[in-house]
Order: sequence, then structure tokens, then C-alpha cells
Amino acid sequence: MRNIFLFIWICLFAGQASAQHEIDTLLHQLDKAIEERPVYIRQKEKDLAHLKDLFRHTTSDEQRYSVLGKMFNEYQSYNTDSSLHIAQEKYKLAVQLGKKDRLDDARMNTAEIMGTTGMYKEALEIMKEISIHELPDYLHSYYYHIYRTVYGLMADYAITAREKKEYSVLTDHYRDSLLIMNPVGSLTYTLVKADQYNVRGDFDQAIRLLTDYYTQNKENIHDVATVTYTLAEAYTYKGDPENAKKYLTISAIADMKSAVREYVSLRKLAVLLYRDGDIDRAYNYLQQCMDDATVCNARWRILEVQQIFPIINEAYHQKVIKQKHQMKVALICISLLSFFLILAVIYVYKQMKRVAVARQQVVEANKQLQQLNEELHQSNSRLKETNHALAETSYIKEEYIGRYMDQCSVYLEKMDAYRRSLGKIAATGKVEELYKHIKSVQFIENELKEFYANFDDTFLNLFPSFVEDFNVLLVEEERVQPKAGEKLNTELRIFALVRLGITDSVKIAQFLRYSVTTIYNYRTKARNKALGERDDFEKKVMKIGKAGE
Repeated sequence: MRNIFLFIWICLFAGQASAQHEIDTLLHQLDKAIEERPVYIRQKEKDLAHLKDLFRHTTSDEQRYSVLGKMFNEYQSYNTDSSLHIAQEKYKLAVQLGKKDRLDDARMNTAEIMGTTGMYKEALEIMKEISIHELPDYLHSYYYHIYRTVYGLMADYAITAREKKEYSVLTDHYRDSLLIMNPVGSLTYTLVKADQYNVRGDFDQAIRLLTDYYTQNKENIHDVATVTYTLAEAYTYKGDPENAKKYLTISAIADMKSAVREYVSLRKLAVLLYRDGDIDRAYNYLQQCMDDATVCNARWRILEVQQIFPIINEAYHQKVIKQKHQMKVALICISLLSFFLILAVIYVYKQMKRVAVARQQVVEANKQLQQLNEELHQSNSRLKETNHALAETSYIKEEYIGRYMDQCSVYLEKMDAYRRSLGKIAATGKVEELYKHIKSVQFIENELKEFYANFDDTFLNLFPSFVEDFNVLLVEEERVQPKAGEKLNTELRIFALVRLGITDSVKIAQFLRYSVTTIYNYRTKARNKALGERDDFEKKVMKIGKAGE
């Protein structure tokens, strides 16, 4: 029995080692693909130049429309502004042709680009102008694809559960229509069916369907990118991060080689690698994502990268700082060893000549060594203090950056909701009510109240005993206590900012929305209540919460 367990353990270990080796090999291939990316970009630009030249030398409007369609497909994931411009040129040419199916095709191109850049309202307004009953059969699938994509994105970014459910139902409806319109075994059918399985929780069904298609269609690099990304999603939902990482890597390689600039795989792979501790790769991959998204002007991709980039960027820079510190320590050690080696050589040389001189040199060397040890001890003490201050500062920055990003996200959502509510009032023609809402300061006051409450929560999470420690610095009869329902009052917030290193009264006044004179009076009043020297009061506040203070 023991031998059986040992055999099983060896097989499992061998399987894990083999899987890890496969992923490492794929990551090296991805690194090479990113390194060779300029070659693929040049080929892409060459293909686009060929299409532009073909368009210039084509005289038939019908053929020019066809060439513009090919250019739109090439630019769609390469440059958002160019693809939108081409869609508009297609529409102008369709007007000249006077063919309704061409007009509808160009409109749907415009709607697709607007939908993928977050302009959902504009995309849906364009689509409402198009009647499915008047479209030719070959455009039906495209029509359903745009609706499914836009409503799917709206469901992903919906604020309320009701809106999310509503958009998800519409997404399912158009997903079903796509399955009916596309033949079984086609790329579109496979991707949409797998998406349906994932939504319903049938991850194994999705994996089998996608794996079969991928096995039989490895030649088309674009198909490989989309199929393996969806396959990675299925493994993610199933809770298998290793296979998810594998297929995200394959998808990212295909994206790099096909020279697209609007993609998801590399960003999600960077997040997985960051969680695994591969910070260098995660940083480089996210940097590549940001560069491509910026050139492409893919706004949603830029926002997605910005959500995770500060965290990985900070981790990367911390690692670089640590490596530099280790190098400095190693250099110091080598220098010390070299120094002592030189002393030893000198000592031996002098010993051979005169014993008395050598003894004197040993005494001097010992004195120098003691001095060096003392200096090193002092340097270590200063370094510990600096490291503690850096650690505290980094922790405060991480805490406030996280809260700041969350607050920005919530604020953007509230502003969007507020904008929509004003839009609804404007749409009903209630001008006086609209003016009333615009002039009202209630919205700002509520946001400020919530902002200060979040600041209080974050600060007290960092310094939970701040109020008690602050009061210890004051004479007993003048100690400060927040009102019922408050965690910090105005005076405590002023010195909370001082504790965070913000000592400029102008900046504090801007933050708390008071006059500089008011802030100055608060600070002066607090110093007058101090227990001990008034001039040292704020220095003592700065030490609240520090270890050993």
C-alpha cells in the first residue's frame, strides 16, 4: 500500500512538473513574440498600405466599398479612430451607391466601434435605425453580433442588479439568435455556444467544445487567439488557474503575431503572473498592454490596465529597490573584504621587515576596525529607522491609493447616474426642475460627507488609537471627542492630515474646504492646549502610531 501511494505521488509530481515546463516554454515563446513584435507591426502596416494603394487605384465604387470593408476589418483591433473613419467613409460611398444593404452595413460598422469604445447609447441609437426585416440574410448574423456585444458589455458594467439582469436577458436573447444563424462547427457558433455554456456554469462542456475546435483549426492565427482566450475563460470559471494561464499565453502569442493592439489575454495573463510572484514579466506585459491600448486609442482597455497597473508597478519598483539595496550591501561587503585583504598583505610585508612596526600597524588596524564597526552600527541604526519610515509610508500610500481608486470608481458611477437623472428631467422638458437640480448643492454636500467619512475610516484603519494618543498630548480638561455618529471632527482631521505629512495650512484648507485663517486658528488653539512645550506639539503628533514611540 505504501508503495502504491508513493507511485501515485511521483506521478502527480511528474505531471505538475511537466505542466509547469510547458507553461515556461510558452512564456519564453511569448517573450520572443513581444521582442519580435516590431516585425509583425511592419508587416501589418505593409498590408494596410497595400489596401490603401488598391483603394486609390480602384475606379469602381462597388470595388472601392469592398476594399474599405477589408480595411475596416484590419483596423478594427489595430486603431479605433482609423476604423471609425473608415466606417464613415463606407457610409459616404454607400450613399453614392444608393444600396440600402450597403448603408446598413456601414451603419453597423460604426455602431460596432462605438459599442466597443463604451459609447453604448450612440451604438444602440444607430442600431435602432436598422430593421432586421429589411436586412439581407448575410447581414443578420452581424446584426445579432453587435446587439449581443453591446448588451453584454452593458451587463458587465451595469450599476444595479436590475439593470444587470435586464441586459443579461437581452444578451442571452441575441446569443440564441446567433446560434440559430450560424452553422454548427463554425467559429462564431463555437465561441457563442461556449460563452453560453460558461454563463450557465457548464464549464466542462465549453472546454470540450473549444478544445475540439482548437485541435482542428490551429492554422488560422486569429481563430487561435479568440478560441484559446474563451478556453482560458472557461478554465478560470472552473477554478483551474494553471490551464487558464496556459491558454491565455497561447492567445497572447497569437495576438502578438497577428499584430492587433486591442486585446485582453496579455493583461489577464499579467495579473495571473503577478499573483504567482513573476513581477518582472507582469510589469513588462502590462507596459506592452498600455502602449498598444494607447496607440489603438482603445479607451476601455486603457481603463482596465490602469486598474491593475499601479499595484504591479509599485511591486516592480519595490523589487528594483530591494535588488539595488542587495547590490549595495554586496558591494560594501566586497569592499570591506578587499580592504581587510590589503591590510593583511601590508601586515605580512611589514612583519617580514620589522616586528615592532608590524605590531604598531596591527594596533592601528584594530582601532580603525573598531571605528568602522561603530560607524557601521550607526549606519545600521539609521537604516532601520529609514526602512521603518519607508515601510510606513508605503503602507499608507497603498491604503490611500486603493481607497482613492475605489472612491474614483464610485464617484464616476454616481456622476454617470446623476447625469442620466438630469438627462431624464431634460428629456421631459421640465426646465425649472432641471435648473433646481443644477443649482442644488445637496449632491456635493452629500459627496463631501461621504468623502470625509471614507477618509476617517481609512485613517483610523491605519492609526486606530489616534484619537486617544492625540488626547494624551493635551491637558485633560481640553481633550477632544468627536460628536455622536462621527469618528473624527474638524480639529482631529486637521491633525490627521498633519500625521500623514501634510503640514501646509493652505493644502489642509483646500482639503477640508475651510479658509486658511480657520485652519491656522485651529492649529494655534491646539498648541495652546498642549501638555508640555507648545513648539513640540506637532512633532509629537507626527510620531503617533510609530513603533517604539
